[in-house]
Amino acid sequence: MGVKNLWDILESCKKTLPLHHLQNKRVCVDLSCWMVQLERVNKSHCALKEKLYLKGLFHRIRALIALNCSLIFVTDGSIPAIKLATYRRRLNSGTEAAQDEIGSQNACSLRRNAGSEFSRMIKEAKLLGSALGIPCLDSVEEAEAQCAVLNAESQCDGCFSSDSDIFLFGARTVYRDISLGDSGHVVCYEMADIETKLGYGRNSLITLALLLGGDYSSGVYGLGPNGATTTMHLISYYMQESACQIVKTVGDASILQKIASERLSLARKKKTSKKHDSASLNDNQLEPEAPVDSERQKEFLQVINAYLKPKCHSIDSEAVYRVLGQYPFQPAKLQQICADFFDWPPEKTDEYILPKVAERELRRFANLRSTSSQLGVAPSLNRMPIKCPVAEIIKPRKVQGRDCFEVLWEAFNGLKTSIVPADLIQNACPEKIVEFEENKALAKKQIQRKARTKKPQKGHAAAELDLKLQNLLLEIDSGNGSNSAPHEDAKKCDGMVGYSEARHDEEAGSESCDMSISPLQSDKTTTEFMLISPLQSNSTSTEFIDLLTPAPLPSSRVFPTCQNENAEPIVIPVIDLSDSETERSTEHLRRARDLRLFIASIKD
Repeated sequence: MGVKNLWDILESCKKTLPLHHLQNKRVCVDLSCWMVQLERVNKSHCALKEKLYLKGLFHRIRALIALNCSLIFVTDGSIPAIKLATYRRRLNSGTEAAQDEIGSQNACSLRRNAGSEFSRMIKEAKLLGSALGIPCLDSVEEAEAQCAVLNAESQCDGCFSSDSDIFLFGARTVYRDISLGDSGHVVCYEMADIETKLGYGRNSLITLALLLGGDYSSGVYGLGPNGATTTMHLISYYMQESACQIVKTVGDASILQKIASERLSLARKKKTSKKHDSASLNDNQLEPEAPVDSERQKEFLQVINAYLKPKCHSIDSEAVYRVLGQYPFQPAKLQQICADFFDWPPEKTDEYILPKVAERELRRFANLRSTSSQLGVAPSLNRMPIKCPVAEIIKPRKVQGRDCFEVLWEAFNGLKTSIVPADLIQNACPEKIVEFEENKALAKKQIQRKARTKKPQKGHAAAELDLKLQNLLLEIDSGNGSNSAPHEDAKKCDGMVGYSEARHDEEAGSESCDMSISPLQSDKTTTEFMLISPLQSNSTSTEFIDLLTPAPLPSSRVFPTCQNENAEPIVIPVIDLSDSETERSTEHLRRARDLRLFIASIKD
């Protein structure tokens, strides 16, 4: 519980900080407070059976492990003697206490001390923490008091607790709540802010506990919960303001001495000095019911001593020394615990925890390099006494708008790759970033070099093809030949463009057939092109155009007879398709047009 309405009084000092604020810090955890918070997520029997509270604890721990936040679990010990009356009152009137202490640790206190179910939950949490390398300190009495002592003696950077009386035990930094959603945040209260903004020191807060009531005191009649009888909220607020005014008037240095010696006289003087605008509240509420006696005086001193001198482990004790060390992560034990509690296979457990543990090791490596640099020693990455856990950077990534890198780890419990923040890589091993950028630039140059070597080859082939096509067009347009008749012995290829070799001999019939070829004809074989015009694609016939052999002269050719040398030569007339040497026939123009269309289609 803590002190009645103290969180409301300290509301102006509340700060919401990003979860990253806990990076590289050591924090004590009041384990009972955490378990109560996690249990409230779902109080059904199914939630207890599936251990949702323990899964929530697991995810809290892994988030803090990734930040290299060292945790120390602190559990409650025996109930202080001064708290027995409060404890019995809560057991006898649990319903009334629960309504009167909303947001406090009422439920946790009752279950922790009276029910075995909560004790079992605490044992499970301690077992899970031990597998993750988190030590546990069993306090003598109050867990929040032990956390406060460790924080006041600078053995930790802060305390996780929802008990407001942790400030009364001497804590300087308190984290009341933690959230993992939306990148995570923590609710933080600093004692320095309380002293600066509100003017309350530790003694002033103890005085508020005496006046308003709490775990160790029922408060002063008219200023605490006993005085709220009619209009509860209004009276409670007014009494709260009255108590704060009393504390501010006296001051932190001497407030405890005055409150212990004069008790209610301070409240009586403060009330009489107020105007009658508060007449709706009974003035007699601030008057003591009986004269000050030694028993009440002794009770006040006991409360003050309980806060100023709590029963805790001293800083130089063996128990404290043991929990301040670093404990190793035990993957095999964690796999067994998750299999027993959550029915997780080992692969799922490793998927959850190994990237976080690897990130923690990288942060510790970054801290080592930073410390070495501050001491004036800046060894290179290869000369560090501890090997860098990152083997290489694979590629950059974006996670929730944050720059990250996907990295390849050195041999780390089977973990190969994971994603880590870019700023962490920059702090731990900037050489890896330089190496990654150099390899990236080199790969880019190699790609450009390959592109340049391939491009001239393609250009040369295209130029050669264009030259051949231009030569064909020039031969058509030159007028050296007018038209070529289709060759009778050409091979027909069903619509495919091909090449065939013309035969100069008509037929190798008999051995006595000795036919001579006119000198006008060349000894070279004639090359013919088979052309299918796009305009004649539906035609069943295939036409061949001889483009290389010049068209024959418009004259008759003389061939000797086959057998008789004295026989007269046979004159075979050759048909001239054009009326003049410069005029081209319609057939020739048609075929030339078809050829141009064919060449254009090739270029396209």
